[in-house]
Amino acid sequence: MITDSNMTNDILKIIEARHHDPFSTLGLHKNKNTTVIRAFLPNTQSASINGELPMQRIEGTDIFEWQSTSSDICFPYQIHRKTNDGAELEHYDPYSFLPQLSEYDLHLFAEGKHWHAYKVMGAHLHEVEGIKGVLFATWAPAAERVSVVGDFNNWDGRQHPMRVRGNNGVWELFIPGLTAAELYKFEIRNRDTGALHLKMDPYGQQCEKRPGKASITTSPTEHQWQDISWMQQRAKSDWLHSPQAIYEVHLGSWKRHFNGEFYNYRELADDLVSYVSQMGFTHIELLPVTEHPLDISWGYQTTGYFAATSRFGQPDDLRYLIDQCHRKNIGVILDWVPGHFPKDDHGLAKFDGTALYEHEDPRRGEHQDWGTLIFNYGRKEVFNFLLSSAFFWLEEFHIDGLRVDAVASMLYLDYSRKEGEWLPNQFGGRENLEVIEFFKHANSVLHAAHPGCIITAEESTSYPMISRPVDIGGLGFSMKWNMGWMNDTLEYMQQDPIHRRYHHSELTFGLLYAFTENFVLPFSHDEVVHGKRSMLYKMPGDEWQQFANLRLLYTFMYAYPGKKLLFMGCEFAQGTEWNCEKELDWYVLDYPSHKGMQTLVSDLNTTYKNTAALYQYDFESNGFEWIDCNDNEKSILSFLRKADNSFAIGVFNFTPIPRENYRLGVPEAGEYEIIINSDSEFYAGSNFSNALSFSAEQIAWSDRPYSIVVNLPPLSGLILRKKS
Repeated sequence: MITDSNMTNDILKIIEARHHDPFSTLGLHKNKNTTVIRAFLPNTQSASINGELPMQRIEGTDIFEWQSTSSDICFPYQIHRKTNDGAELEHYDPYSFLPQLSEYDLHLFAEGKHWHAYKVMGAHLHEVEGIKGVLFATWAPAAERVSVVGDFNNWDGRQHPMRVRGNNGVWELFIPGLTAAELYKFEIRNRDTGALHLKMDPYGQQCEKRPGKASITTSPTEHQWQDISWMQQRAKSDWLHSPQAIYEVHLGSWKRHFNGEFYNYRELADDLVSYVSQMGFTHIELLPVTEHPLDISWGYQTTGYFAATSRFGQPDDLRYLIDQCHRKNIGVILDWVPGHFPKDDHGLAKFDGTALYEHEDPRRGEHQDWGTLIFNYGRKEVFNFLLSSAFFWLEEFHIDGLRVDAVASMLYLDYSRKEGEWLPNQFGGRENLEVIEFFKHANSVLHAAHPGCIITAEESTSYPMISRPVDIGGLGFSMKWNMGWMNDTLEYMQQDPIHRRYHHSELTFGLLYAFTENFVLPFSHDEVVHGKRSMLYKMPGDEWQQFANLRLLYTFMYAYPGKKLLFMGCEFAQGTEWNCEKELDWYVLDYPSHKGMQTLVSDLNTTYKNTAALYQYDFESNGFEWIDCNDNEKSILSFLRKADNSFAIGVFNFTPIPRENYRLGVPEAGEYEIIINSDSEFYAGSNFSNALSFSAEQIAWSDRPYSIVVNLPPLSGLILRKKS
């Protein structure tokens, strides 16, 4: 056994797995008179170059050398070795390869301008002069040493240390001989403490199925997209003036097999897509399918920002699901979570032993309520990481849009914090200026690169101009969830009808701001969990009244300005709260009231899509006029929805009292017909009598030159149009 003084400092660092630049010691090195090949080969009896030139062990180490005054050895060469258990192995030497990442890629990454960083960072099948393998790259500026570990090296961090590139903290290593489906992680040694951190790949495009935590090398997609006509149409679409009815879905609990196992992506491509098409929805919005360790987080505790969760199959299986949606003319929106990430040891937290992706100061870097960490948006590489993730889903999976989660928590530095628990911005304010810049830039470049894509903010405050263009001072989102409308409307609907006349303004107030943003009207998963009760059981009264109230509510939503979103199960009035650990209560469709609700939602979708007045000017005030917003004593509302060449009328009775011979002002003479009656027998309603059509009389009413007389059923919504 030799002492440390008998070996160079570099050799010692290699053995102790703390060398910052392993390529300076390992691999092939030539000087004027000598060629040296050096390799670190644990568990090895003997080794040679190309099976011909014996290598000598440096005494007391697992480092083998071959030296010669000849310069005949050239790239590529192989190392042949016999292991301690007698196995004969051979491989190309990873330390004989030149750097593979381009200086241009590294420059763009350091500047935060590499939109497609996912194509160079992470793990990618790669070929160098005919030699195939995998090129690994990660960002860890505080690391003393980074190694790739996996089954291929017995998870031994000494065997494949990476090379650092320049001063921006990017590490890379090409390992020849590796293929797709290899499990791997990065082992990171912190330069200050020497602590080891075993991390999944932040840019990894596939992850081991839970409870495993490794990343998996992937091959290029083999999916042959069949959605070219959809993608071309999307790029030319006028989505501002088109119908959008979104079905929000948690894939793990929409349906399950009898044994409780998940449906996989391909099974969902058959059942889910057919169902959504039959129901008439225009889009599916997926709760996060980015990889996450815990089922009950619903995907909102993301660890894999570039990886489709393995719970439901392979990445190409998800591509197949999205492709099938497009072939059925259904768009796909992904719930995306750039606001926070979990503290799991194998994830982004303290990635290189320091606060790398998150803020160091917990007053900016931690959500106390959620137990999660907040991204450091002011760091260019983090900015780049998130923007690249958005590009990845839009480009590699043909996603049609992103619903950005928890935007309010990102915009405000004092979000859910008490005095003294937050740090103001440089001007003393509460706005997160770095987040504002991120949103403006991301929305601008994503919309420019992918015309027709929709980026929607889940934002619950009155922050101005969320969905207005960046060039006029907005944040550039396509749309924003209308949380104010949702809360006010549900608050109103939960009142006993006898008291609703005192709360009339809760329904009318929303029109004061309805056109300040491009709004989506959401009845989402958040409204049917954590003791909030199901949509059905929020409604007051006996069972008949509960169903009638819910039918009325949905009809009101579809007539009201704004795009529509309904969470799965709400369309057939599931009675229990949503439980992510089991499938929806599909059995209730055996009961007429639930089946009637489902039929109503389907008819509302069809009527909505076929009636331009209900969608053309969702975001513009010229698409809406009150007929009568003042009948609070009867709790009745009526309004016009308008398109370029047509109009529709909505009238809503929010009490269980039938209103016979109710006079309603209309703008034109002619015949009118009901196209939706939420009280119809087809929806398990009372079918309170109404004529099939109504002739307008030249009797002025509600500032209209004409009027019609209708019977308003109890707890009902009617949508009418003028006959052509």
